[in-house]
Amino acid sequence: MKIAMVSEHASPLADFGGPDAGGQNVHVAELAAALTRDGHDVTVYTRRDRKHAPVVVTADAGYRVHHINAGPPQSIPKDDIFPHLGAFADELGEALIADRPHVIHAHFWMSGLAAILAGKPLGLPVVVTYHALGAEKRRFQGSEDTSPPSRIAMETVIARHADMIAATCTEEVFALSRMGAPTDRVTVVPCGVDLDAFAAPADPPAVLTPRRTSHRVVSVGRLVPRKGFEVAIEALAEVPDTELVIVGGPADGDVLDDPEGARLWSRAQELGVADRVLLTGRMDRDMMPAILQCGDLVLCTPWYEPFGMVPLEAMSAGTPVVAAAVGGLRDTVASGVCGELVPPRDPHALAETLNALLADRNRIDGYSAAGLERVRTRYTWARVASETARIYRRVVAARGNTPAESETRDRSHA
Repeated sequence: MKIAMVSEHASPLADFGGPDAGGQNVHVAELAAALTRDGHDVTVYTRRDRKHAPVVVTADAGYRVHHINAGPPQSIPKDDIFPHLGAFADELGEALIADRPHVIHAHFWMSGLAAILAGKPLGLPVVVTYHALGAEKRRFQGSEDTSPPSRIAMETVIARHADMIAATCTEEVFALSRMGAPTDRVTVVPCGVDLDAFAAPADPPAVLTPRRTSHRVVSVGRLVPRKGFEVAIEALAEVPDTELVIVGGPADGDVLDDPEGARLWSRAQELGVADRVLLTGRMDRDMMPAILQCGDLVLCTPWYEPFGMVPLEAMSAGTPVVAAAVGGLRDTVASGVCGELVPPRDPHALAETLNALLADRNRIDGYSAAGLERVRTRYTWARVASETARIYRRVVAARGNTPAESETRDRSHA
């Protein structure tokens, strides 16, 4: 099957961990790679964010990345892309005419809008994965939400025009229902994890100095308030003989030049735990297995999280997860089986859970084994790709033709 993925701001070639580079970039890259391994022909369409980037780049995994001209050829905040979305959709449409796919899979709401504008006139089915919903972002971030004002309305339009919506967690299904999305066109397809990459033992990078305390907990993500690192720092004040490693932020490691990094460090100083907090800055993606393995536990304490890939990666690395009971984390972390869920934004509850777990090595070991088994059976990219391809076949068949029939028709018109 010929598949067009659209990911307007999250290129699969981007450096992981930047201001707008995170789980979606990894999701698109890994899904495209897994589908390619299964014999599909995949092209990812993304906005050109470097002046001299080739029009088409073939990734090491075999899929292609096609750069679309829309706005300045440089990195810009994703919320600033919206004024250029018309230009993106126009060039995307031309590209789809030149290299017609069987199906379009759009990632994020702006990609969904562009895919519908470009693909529907061509009679192409469109699958959408939102990755995050504007209504949820607005609810948790309020006035700090920088999304375009029309985002929520546009997401509702997309939900009604998409052939299928691939939600990443159960909670998103209910949110989509409240938006008016037809329930028969919504299904859950979670993110996956590269089990081989995270399960292999790895030596910690030099920046992770030897432990100065009996226990170490690790938290990974972009340095933005909604990731909830402040909750982890506040909990640390009630968890003795334990250090907290926070990975994320500027690539050069000078975290105190970052506004959120400086705020977190100030909070650690106020609470008297700065000597037990290590802010590493952004680390290369290939260092993540070693980083996750170096802790007794991995903490995921966001205010909200549409899915959250770090828990899967941690479980693959054999490290149990303590996570806020929000969004996709409620699906991935089986509380009392492979980790623990705690109330969101509650440092006292988090501290109580950490103290109990860190005092029980047998329980940590049991969670470690159960977590590894959970990702092996539910969250491999091979399984996610298979479930996604099943959706593609369904929406293509609903158009009255199969991929093989489409290829025959395309050749006859050549």
